Amino acid sequence: MATQPKHDVIIIGAGIIGLAIAHYVQQTGRKVTLVDRKGVAQEASFGNAGAFALADIFPLASPGIIRKAPKWLLDPLGPLSVRPQYALNIVPYLLKFFRASWPDQYRKSIVAQSALLDLAASEVDRMAQIPQIGNQIRTDGALHLYESEREFAASQSSWQARQEFGIEFEHLDATRLADLQPGLSNHIKRATFIPKWQTVNDPFEFAQTLWRMVQQDGSNLVEQEVKAISKAGEVMLTNGDMLSGNHVVVAAGAWSNQLAKQVGDHIPLESERGYNTTLPVNAFDLKRQLIFGEHGFVMTPLSTGIRVGGAVEFAGLDAAPNFKRSEIMLQKAKRFLPDLKTEQGTQWMGFRPSLPDTLPAIGKSARTPNVSYAFGHGHLGLTQCFATGKLMAELIEGQTPLLDLTPFNPSRF
Repeated sequence: MATQPKHDVIIIGAGIIGLAIAHYVQQTGRKVTLVDRKGVAQEASFGNAGAFALADIFPLASPGIIRKAPKWLLDPLGPLSVRPQYALNIVPYLLKFFRASWPDQYRKSIVAQSALLDLAASEVDRMAQIPQIGNQIRTDGALHLYESEREFAASQSSWQARQEFGIEFEHLDATRLADLQPGLSNHIKRATFIPKWQTVNDPFEFAQTLWRMVQQDGSNLVEQEVKAISKAGEVMLTNGDMLSGNHVVVAAGAWSNQLAKQVGDHIPLESERGYNTTLPVNAFDLKRQLIFGEHGFVMTPLSTGIRVGGAVEFAGLDAAPNFKRSEIMLQKAKRFLPDLKTEQGTQWMGFRPSLPDTLPAIGKSARTPNVSYAFGHGHLGLTQCFATGKLMAELIEGQTPLLDLTPFNPSRF
């Protein structure tokens, strides 16, 4: 076993969260070593929907999801599913999930999520001033689409809540909708437009750009799997090397809780497996991201194609993908956009790291002072990456973070 010279800040995970932390930590004058078993942005950061979803203040654990869940769970290809063979494994998580959906906790989660998204918005704006980052961000807005007046009416309480938290939106008439997105079928009855919604040209290229920036500023990458973290904060790799650092940040996405457990922190992380298909650029003239909330999927125009994806599947980290889920979403998309060309698509499945209350874990280990956690961002990893980077840099420097981190305490469960 080889012990390398002591490192300064070791970040386990080179996805968008780890890269953003590296950027902010470097701005404080610290040296960063990233460790990832596959390389830069090879997991959830590779194939996500590509949005800065700054209006998504609502936790997945909500009274609404509890009402819809029984119907959805009866459909193995629906927006939310649990593989039967995984059902027993996930019971403890689901119990915490249901508790988080109670009105008292739900409201607290909305307030915390909104605060984190406010910080994210300001940090996205700041980072967009860097040309190589800003050139990849588009502010085209997004459309929430509804199949019926009933569905639209049911959404009104959520829009009122967004208005309370300062989110701009516009309910559309048919003419305005046709201007914003031609080619929708008559299955769409109503829509709401979020004008400040932003997307990136391509999430993988965006992450690669951030990597090139932190690399130029002195970060290096160790492409090895982490086998263990000691209670002293030493990082053992599968090749036998040992990395010792002044501070270790676990930002390994859906695999993070396995590492946290080794230093004595038990954090109820699960993977919300998400599926998508990326169609060729010319598959449809998509003007902006479309959100089909009742069906749990979105469509995003990227520089690399049109991405149709979403849904939530609980099946753990080892089960083979079920790409019928991707095919179902594509069929639904075709129903809503009749001229969509659904051929020659590339299917993908990724692991969203999610905690029961939909809030990430951001904070220090309860057991090991020089280990911190930054994971569990669920559907909002890209959205919250810069806010998380800033908060972690402040924690590592011993500063009081801009945000009250109590709701994100890794030990809150």
